[in-house]
Amino acid sequence: MNDTLPPVTVLLDPADDAAVTRAALAAHDPVAGCVTVHPAPGTRSDRYFAHDVLAALGKPAHLPGFPDSRAPVWEAATAWMAAMPARRLTVLRAHLLTRERVQRLLDLRRFTGAHLVLVCHRSRLTTALSDTLAGVPHALTHSHTSLFAGPAVHGVGRSAVPPRTAGRWISVPALDRLADWDGSDHCIGCVPSSVSWRYRPRPRPRSPRTTLEIVRRIHTATAHPRLAAALAAAVFTGAAGQQLGTARLADWRRDAAALALHDPVGEVDGCATHPVPVWAALFLDAAAHFTRLAPTPGLPLLVRPEEHPALLRLAEQARLRPPQPGMDTEPGAVPTSGTEWFYRQLKETGLDGAAPQPLRRPRLRGRQTQSPPAAAP
Repeated sequence: MNDTLPPVTVLLDPADDAAVTRAALAAHDPVAGCVTVHPAPGTRSDRYFAHDVLAALGKPAHLPGFPDSRAPVWEAATAWMAAMPARRLTVLRAHLLTRERVQRLLDLRRFTGAHLVLVCHRSRLTTALSDTLAGVPHALTHSHTSLFAGPAVHGVGRSAVPPRTAGRWISVPALDRLADWDGSDHCIGCVPSSVSWRYRPRPRPRSPRTTLEIVRRIHTATAHPRLAAALAAAVFTGAAGQQLGTARLADWRRDAAALALHDPVGEVDGCATHPVPVWAALFLDAAAHFTRLAPTPGLPLLVRPEEHPALLRLAEQARLRPPQPGMDTEPGAVPTSGTEWFYRQLKETGLDGAAPQPLRRPRLRGRQTQSPPAAAP
């Protein structure tokens, strides 16, 4: 047991006071590191409990590429909370928790260092709580006033109000090469020099408002830490999909805010180290935690070849895409068709606007092709 962890706090609320529940829910602000989980009634499986934690973080429970019955949802929830980082985790209706669920919370506390607050709507601890907390430093209290007091911090997460452009497509020129995947490998022990931008333009800076919206969309579109980090990396690097697949744990250097991507045979841009903006660090931290925790050995940091179609679907779910046929990249441009991921290649070969040719790769199955609203600025 880590002695530096704050003791578990059990808030006894025998009257089931609505003011206590309201205060706990009002204190929920993931950006400030405060997460309040309200478990869904009628469920006892710890898997569904992980879904409740992900829902509190504003994320869907589905993890692409994993069977739903065996998806590492607890590993995903732990990775996101450790990357935030979470400083307080409050769980309502704790008197209904099973021993397995309480133990999951203690494991989450141990990994993230969060202050665990269990709201027990009883006058004393249940058997499950009493047995599981035996030997764990904890304190009982009847007052919620000091627990949930503190200034509100607003940003991406539950506190943020989705802007008016929330349903519009955002044109991201840096995604022009996200669909490119011809196979590549990482370099063992390679620490490449900083990217020089000799062979392609540097991704253009976005306005703070648009950047905030891109971050919000990626956060809410998936619970998969690695795919979310891959999409974020594509936005700030403009790298090809195959280069994103070369990143390993050692390539994310948190202390230097740098991410190395590889191209050992020089097919694309060569090996290069990219500076990581502040907004993207959380995604890479979550991906690193998830890679260490996930039961599948040998996972890359960002994306595997078989996950590449899911990465493109994620971008579309977040309504992010490269410039499209017949549209400018300026604010207010209106796309006229479904997403075309290989439009850049068509332009380079002079086939844009022509009938489909053999080199045009098929679109993802199940893609919606209805005309979308206007692009966001």
